[in-house]
Amino acid sequence: MKVFVFDLLPYPTNLDHLKVDKELPWPLPGRHFDPEVGARAYAEHLEAWEELDRLGYDGVGFNEHHTSPYGLMNSPNLMAAAASQRTRRLKLLIYGNALPIHDPLRLAEELAMLDCMSNGRIIAGFVRGIPREYRVYGVPMPESRARFEEAFEIVRGLWTEEVFSYRGRFWSYQDVAIWPRPVQRPHPPVWIPVTTSKETIEWAAERDLPITPGLVGGGLREDIVRYYARCLARHGRRITPGHLILSVDAYVADSKAQAVREAGPHLLYFSRTLFSHGNITEANLQRDAGYLSSAALDYIRPENLPAAMRAREEYRDMTMERVARLAEERPWGTPEEVRDRIIAEADGVGADTVLVHLNRGDMPHQMFLAQIRRFAAEVLPALQAHRVTGVPVAADLAPERA
Repeated sequence: MKVFVFDLLPYPTNLDHLKVDKELPWPLPGRHFDPEVGARAYAEHLEAWEELDRLGYDGVGFNEHHTSPYGLMNSPNLMAAAASQRTRRLKLLIYGNALPIHDPLRLAEELAMLDCMSNGRIIAGFVRGIPREYRVYGVPMPESRARFEEAFEIVRGLWTEEVFSYRGRFWSYQDVAIWPRPVQRPHPPVWIPVTTSKETIEWAAERDLPITPGLVGGGLREDIVRYYARCLARHGRRITPGHLILSVDAYVADSKAQAVREAGPHLLYFSRTLFSHGNITEANLQRDAGYLSSAALDYIRPENLPAAMRAREEYRDMTMERVARLAEERPWGTPEEVRDRIIAEADGVGADTVLVHLNRGDMPHQMFLAQIRRFAAEVLPALQAHRVTGVPVAADLAPERA
């Protein structure tokens, strides 16, 4: 398996003292941002990514967010540029650029530059973004999917065609030949994160693009993987472990209790304060806003719909007792348990790449580095030696003939 570490790069100072009625105000006025803290955060995370490179991880993943301490990477491409000069072999997974709110020509150019600067180490993740980003940029949420799909066609065309022209609903270009061109041909790998939307699954399957299936595991993840496999089959393809990237939350300690004691408070802060700051996470509200379609969840089995609805109370009202219960089913604990649980989950899903979350919320830098080092020493070799051979929930599905 290939092992990437995902890093949100949150603002590292706890801001709970600013909350009003359990909510962090949005917008959060700029006077609460300490430039010295921000500068230190960028330097520390670049140091952590250098350590990932030195210790043999396969890649680092990061993404784009705006106007929130939830994540300070307003431009993941800037971070990738810095990381490309501080690392030598680490894959740089930009997971990802929010296509609907940016000029796709500019994104195509920047990613081509990054692929050259890193000598072909870029993985281009493309996302629709979250509702908060649409409010900030003034982009109508009902246009989200159409903008995403149009922007992708433009980026791919600019990467692959000698001279590219396009006339669309949102963007038009005439006779454009970008310089530089990507090192990787025909273009950098493209991965697509999927939370639940049926349309994203269908779109990715039609283009044979790997996905990260879901924010949570269990039956909902099975539903996503099986529907994706069915969509691939309709296009004459069979799903493989290379189609799936498994997202896992891990913490290595001497015991389960120690893992909960050390990592639990940082997960609590992430869930109760940062996760939905200024954002609507609930599926019904996203549908009302035009971000989700009325059919977006209709492939999900009834018993798994509650997990797909992402009720705010699940995050806002989390307790240490609930963290401890969640830890019983997660790779939190001894190196042996972390190793065995990740391998078992990867085999169960059928994913040969894992995207591991080793830090959350306001976790101190030295604690994050300690996790990177301990995971590398006691878990990483076994994961990289393991081979996932199939996708169990789709074993009965064969490609359909045209």
